[in-house]
Formats: sequence, structure tokens, C-alpha cells
Amino acid sequence: MHLGEELAVLGVLLLIAYVFGRLGKLIGLPAIPVYMLVGLLASPHTGWFPLNFDSSKIELIAIFGLILLLFNLGLEFDQDEFFGNAGKLIVSGGSYILVNMGVGLAFGFWVGWGTREALIIAGITATSSSAIVTKLLIELNRLPNRETPMILGVTVVEDIFIAIYLAIVGVVLSGETAIWPVVGKLAISFLFLVVMFTIARWGGRWVSRLFRTKDDELFTILFFGLAVAFGGIGELLGVTDAIGAFLIGLVLGATKYRARIEQLSLPMRDVFGAFFFLNFGLALNVSEFPTVLVPVLGAVLMTFVLNVVAGQFVAWLNRLGPQAGINTTVILQNRGEFALILATLSLSAGLDKRIVPFAGLYVLIMSIGGPILAANSEKIGALVLRTKKKKPKPAPIMAEENIALVEAATAGMDPGEPDEASIAADRLIEQAMQQSDEQTERKRDPEY
Repeated sequence: MHLGEELAVLGVLLLIAYVFGRLGKLIGLPAIPVYMLVGLLASPHTGWFPLNFDSSKIELIAIFGLILLLFNLGLEFDQDEFFGNAGKLIVSGGSYILVNMGVGLAFGFWVGWGTREALIIAGITATSSSAIVTKLLIELNRLPNRETPMILGVTVVEDIFIAIYLAIVGVVLSGETAIWPVVGKLAISFLFLVVMFTIARWGGRWVSRLFRTKDDELFTILFFGLAVAFGGIGELLGVTDAIGAFLIGLVLGATKYRARIEQLSLPMRDVFGAFFFLNFGLALNVSEFPTVLVPVLGAVLMTFVLNVVAGQFVAWLNRLGPQAGINTTVILQNRGEFALILATLSLSAGLDKRIVPFAGLYVLIMSIGGPILAANSEKIGALVLRTKKKKPKPAPIMAEENIALVEAATAGMDPGEPDEASIAADRLIEQAMQQSDEQTERKRDPEY
């Protein structure tokens, strides 16, 4: 097998991704749209790049990227935070998802591509990108902000929603139409969810015994093997490989080795995740963008308006002000990996092929515009809310007789070393100013 040319082209693409990534950092862009743009440049459908590259050559690596993205999402899920504030988080995150999902489903039906396509479009437009949201909160120094726990709480609820939603979507996309087989597949999917959540909640101590090794190499092989294996199990059970990887990440996140797994898995997620986004860009065809331009612009406008409403509502629920609502709006409107995962699933299920360019263009717009708006949310708030800086109070105007006293006291004085005369003059000036203030207050008194 001779892969010299393919390796050289892939290496060049990754180097270009590095250069574009550095440039994107200067204006606050996350990595997701950068990798997609590089893939789009090299796509055989585009012809913009002399080194065309077929996406099928990195398909398996891209699947590893998908698995690790969801695995780390489950690994980082904060169970204590969720169960400690479950009521408040469910109300806040649930209301946010309900607004976006409900209108997104109606929008999907309005597009008219089909019922299953409408369900996918609703999922694409309904949930934020946890990766972009977390990165923006860190890079914009927003972690100490009052609204940050609320934003993170919404993303936690979104993670649970994604798990349930993917389980349903996996059954819907299977193409089964008979009622009892559908019910059976849904029952298996939810049983799998319940079992894995139960193990994650109460079985962390027993699972920890599997990881008793100080060898980082064997340790990495173990958790990566579990992520891939459960991705396959999820696929076999009809809940998709993504949700299988998420659930085993959830379980391993409950062990005492969570920090060590996270330390070793994050670089792997970033590398393999780059292949996933690059591969998605390679599959895009720019010539198909005009066919989905109107639906994409409608989805972008819908997402922005819904997030303005939902952001202010969630801020109000948590007794925060309008500025916190604006900060929440611009952070949570970022869309990314989950939208692309759904588009990938729709393609493998044989749904309308327009979903892929729809998701690609939608994510490009949202993941480029979102961070720019987030970086300027304080300015947007000042403009919208018309908050003005307090002007300094004007100095009190002295009465004419007091001015005369000051001039008389300071006449002919040397500005050098202070002496008894200058000290006396200072006292005179202070008394004159005080008298002037009193006279001004008396004149403002209606009874004066």
C-alpha cells in the first residue's frame, strides 16, 4: 500500500489549518469553522485547491473524532452540579431548549424536506456548541460573571437532552415504520440510557478498579478502547455510536481517575476532532449552497431572535439583569459539533442530501458570527440599554463676595513654600467654598 501522496496532502492541509487557526485566534474565532473552511478549500467538489483530497480516505479517523468529541462531553458532565441544582437547571435549560426546539421543528416542517428531515433540522438549530461556549467563557474572561453558572447549567441540560434526542433520532433514522418494532427499539435505547446513567451515578467506585495502572500507555489504550467499543455497542443497539461514546464517558467521569483521563484524552480529542471537522468540510459542495441559502438565512435569523427571547427569559428566571441576558444570548447562540453530527447521521440514513450543505453553511455562519458578537456583548448591551456613564458634578459657583475674599487673601502671595499667610488663605478659601455651597442649596430650596 503506497500512501505517500495522501499523507503529504493531509499533512499540508493540517499545516494550513494551523496557519488559519492562528489567524482566526486574532479575531477570536474557534477552531471548528477554521477546520471546516480548510476542508472546503480542498474538497474535490470545489476545485479551489490544487491538492484535492477524498474524504473517504480519513473516514475512520473522522469517526474516532466524533467518538472522542462525545466521549469528552460525557466525561466533563458535572453530575454533582446537576443533581445539586437539578430543579433550577432543568427549568432554565429546559425552557431554553423547549423554545428553540419547538420553533425549530416548526421551521423544519416549513422548509418542506420531509418529516425526518424536520426532526434533524430542529436538532441542528436547537442546541449550542458546548466546546465553543466553554472556550469563549474562558478566553473572554467571563468565568467570574454572575450569568456564567447559568450558562454552564444550560449546557449541562443540553448534554442530557442530546443523549435522549440521539436515542430517539437513532430509532427514527432506522427507517422502521411498524409500530411495535419502533416501540421495541425505543425501549432498548432508553434502557441503555437508564443503565449507563445508573452506573455513572452509583457505580463509579467499582468501575475505578479497572484503571489500576500507573502506565500511561496502557491507561490510554484502556479508556480509548472503551470509548470505541461503546460507540460500536451504541450503534448495534440503535442509539448511534455518538451516544454510546457519550455514555461511557459519563461513566468514566464518575470514577476517581476522571482528571487523569481528561488530561490524556483532551489532546486526542483535539487531533481526532480536527479530522472530523476537516472531513465534514471535504464533503461540502459550494455549488449546493445557493439551493439552501434561503433556509439557512431563515434559520440564522430564527436562531438569533429565539436566543434573544430565551436568553432574557432565562436571565429573568435566575434574577439577573438585561445585560446578563444579552451575554447569555450571544454565548449560547453558537452552533457547532452537534449540528454536524446530526448532518452526518442524516447522510448515512439516506435523508435529503440538502441537509449536509444546510448544516455546513449554518454552522459556518453561526460559529464565525457568534464569537464576534460574544466578544462585543458589553458594547451591544451599552448600545441597546443606553447605559451612560455618570457625569461628574460641576464645581459649585462661588458667590461674588466669596470670590472677592479669595482674591484678597491670595493677592501678592508667593507660590513657593507655605507660610502662615498661605495657610490662613487656604482656610479662607475652604470657608468661602462652604458658604457658597450653602447658598447654592438655599437657592434650590423651593421655600427659599
